[in-house]
Amino acid sequence: MLKRRIPLAWKQLTKERGRMMVAIAGIAFADVLMFLQMGFRSALFNGAVQVHNVLDGDIFLVSDRYKALISLDRFTERRLYQALGFAGVESVSPVYLSPVQWKNPENQQVWNLYAIGVNPADQTILLPEIRAKTAQLKQPDTVLFDAGARKEFGRVPQLFESGNLTTEVENRRVDVVGLFKLGTSFGINGHLITSDLNFLRMFRERRQKGLIDVGVVRLKPDANLDQVLQNLRSNLPNDVRIMSKSEFMNQEKNFWNTSTPVGYVFDLGAVIGFIVGAVVVYQILYSDVSDHLPEYATLKAIGFNDRYLLSVVFQEALILACIGFLPGFAISLGFYQVTRQATLLPMVMTVGRALFVLMLTAVMCTISAAISVRKLRSADPADIF
Repeated sequence: MLKRRIPLAWKQLTKERGRMMVAIAGIAFADVLMFLQMGFRSALFNGAVQVHNVLDGDIFLVSDRYKALISLDRFTERRLYQALGFAGVESVSPVYLSPVQWKNPENQQVWNLYAIGVNPADQTILLPEIRAKTAQLKQPDTVLFDAGARKEFGRVPQLFESGNLTTEVENRRVDVVGLFKLGTSFGINGHLITSDLNFLRMFRERRQKGLIDVGVVRLKPDANLDQVLQNLRSNLPNDVRIMSKSEFMNQEKNFWNTSTPVGYVFDLGAVIGFIVGAVVVYQILYSDVSDHLPEYATLKAIGFNDRYLLSVVFQEALILACIGFLPGFAISLGFYQVTRQATLLPMVMTVGRALFVLMLTAVMCTISAAISVRKLRSADPADIF
């Protein structure tokens, strides 16, 4: 009964309030660092597959040299129409992709947008704002602008709402006939959507019809995805790669994670945050154990075993983990909002990430406790007194 009545772990922590606040601050700092690194990493991957998400297809064809949307390689459109002859395939659509030079209609500065060219009649893009503008996109030199693009491109949404908006893309005069919202990523600052014919007009000297960047294949409702994939891979020439939508998205994520330093940097930042927090908690708990060795020796002398004394230190670690996590989580929410507004990156806090960081915090503090109690485990009441 005595063990239950004495909240020893809490008493020892609150006795040295300054030391306790230092530990909480250290844990909160470590949590903020982990939250930010994980948030940036998630924004990296979510932003990288924004275009993939809105393409209405089950299977995608790309060049065998394809790496990512920012590292494209074209292939012949014939492969796409060859796929149309396979059982289970309902329709196919070519997609043209390329950075384009957009002239800010307000200050005439030129910035790079990412252009997507599709056949308006195919309804290749899932966004309802685009499907509602099919008739306008069929007109020559018309485009839709990404309202989620960065501000360097001009106050396009406001200008569009106030009247007709005309500017230049690739030194060609175009009319903005509608808006949609896709957003930014680490490699793309905004998007432009136009028809395939308008896209080719913009690149009259550099692109030719028949060479496409992505082929979108839609299957019949009763088709077996795995079987169609196998048939296409077995029969189409090896100058194209054939992927399901999930494989297409994973290819993009793997590129950013393994072929660029960005993914590594964010992973390293999270690890550093974990180590910083573990070191801070270890120093606090080790100092606490050292300062209270006589008290622990007394408890040993009156019959408390090592298991109970060790549990006190581990309780202190978990108390610090829970208390330190709260300000870390709150501060991270604020940083997420500020970062989202400043960069337009998809920085969003998720329940899963919050629980994962809480678990990491508990593990971090538990490891620190396990290291700091070595001195307590070997303490002998006779030596101390």
